[in-house]
Amino acid sequence: MSTDWKQQLQTQRQRKEEYFAESEHSPLAPHERADFDGLSHYPPDEDYRFRVPLHEHEEKERVTVATSTDGEQEYLRWGEFRVEIDGEAVVVQAYKSDPDEDRLWVPFRDATSGDETYGAGRYIDLEADEHRSPDGWLLDFNQAYNPTCAYSDRYECPLPPGENWLEVPIEAGEKAYH
Repeated sequence: MSTDWKQQLQTQRQRKEEYFAESEHSPLAPHERADFDGLSHYPPDEDYRFRVPLHEHEEKERVTVATSTDGEQEYLRWGEFRVEIDGEAVVVQAYKSDPDEDRLWVPFRDATSGDETYGAGRYIDLEADEHRSPDGWLLDFNQAYNPTCAYSDRYECPLPPGENWLEVPIEAGEKAYH
């Protein structure tokens, strides 16, 4: 895999921080933006990048997902990714909110949740035109990010289903916001 990914990741992170600090649409309250000094991330780590097939489920089961505001949202369990992290076999489910969209949503909690990372979990978004190739999907935990409810309780965020509560630590992506 190309080393350009590290520079692209750093650029994405910098743009997000600029958005948080400067945009009127930032999830941070105006008084927080004034003191915002950036987000915390794990350093980029190639061991958390995987080019893997999506094992698409024959039946796309509807899954009701709890939200951070005690609500519910519905998703389709679309398929699963199977990877190995620190010698452990890991299966993570991928979801779609609409069967016609060409993107996958991979929410997860892991052994760092509530300690080094946001307690409710993190997300990875996979756009087909950007993350899919003939060799499979690029599942990159370095791109894991906190949902907007990690920054403000004004937002409702879907919580990772229990089947995506991973026992291994995923020391990649965005850390908890302090």
